[in-house]
Amino acid sequence: MTELTVPVSQTQRQASLWADAFHSLRKRPDVIFAVLVMLFVFAMAAFPALFTDQDPTVCRGREARLQPETWFVGEHPLGTDGFGCDFAAAIVYGTRPTIVLALTVMVVSVAVGLVLGITAGYYGRWVDALISRALDVFIVIPMLLGAILLLSLFRGRSAPDSMLETIAPPAIALCLFGWMEFCRYARASTIETKNLDYVMAAKCLGAKDRRIMFRHILPNAIAPVTAVVPTTIGGVIVTEAALAVLGIGVQPPATSWGVLLSDGTEWAGGGYLYLFGIPLVLLILTVFAFATFGDALRDALDPKLR
Repeated sequence: MTELTVPVSQTQRQASLWADAFHSLRKRPDVIFAVLVMLFVFAMAAFPALFTDQDPTVCRGREARLQPETWFVGEHPLGTDGFGCDFAAAIVYGTRPTIVLALTVMVVSVAVGLVLGITAGYYGRWVDALISRALDVFIVIPMLLGAILLLSLFRGRSAPDSMLETIAPPAIALCLFGWMEFCRYARASTIETKNLDYVMAAKCLGAKDRRIMFRHILPNAIAPVTAVVPTTIGGVIVTEAALAVLGIGVQPPATSWGVLLSDGTEWAGGGYLYLFGIPLVLLILTVFAFATFGDALRDALDPKLR
């Protein structure tokens, strides 16, 4: 008897790819640790009241620069800063601007990169040439350097009154120099995909270009782009910290990990190393978690590495 072969749809292949990647990731202890760290950081950003009952804006000058409590228990488990504010509360409430900024930059950069990359790869010719030349111009400028140059124009701006005003200037600067890598991956994936049988069949059936690009080609472009997202989030967090230390990122009285590092550098040499060391350890641990998860996700989604 002749066996009947049932064709596998593109959606089924994508579902199988993600299912295989999930099964591969959950067997790795380093990935489990990275996920726990990321969940902890996201929980601090979303629900700060779960981690501290102190108000970071309530400061008592007579309690300034208290060392961390033994075993990190007591009214001020991580001590107080130079103004007498609870340092644990400052770290917890400073997590939200850092994470919101990183996620905002990531969402905008991915959206811009995908649209430009798919458009360039699908239409080719002068459209591809125009977008590729813009890509060449921006890609030679590192994100940190480009953000420094742009934000230096707004040095000395007024203190922010809301979360939007706090993260808007650094977010705009980082988005402007953060879309290129996603554009490259999306363009390469589109060029590889646009001549496949199911795409040609959609064209023959009269599907419009926009439907083909975002219904049939986009699922193929998502996988390689997704693998880059966690690592890039870690890079944005580091860049935000560097900008804050330079005095052109998130501006006080708003608090972020970068602002805490910047303030901590003034006291680290005077014996108050915890004001610099604790935010630094948290920053390194978070970036390590995102980088580890990103590398593992890239390996899991790449069939050549299985």
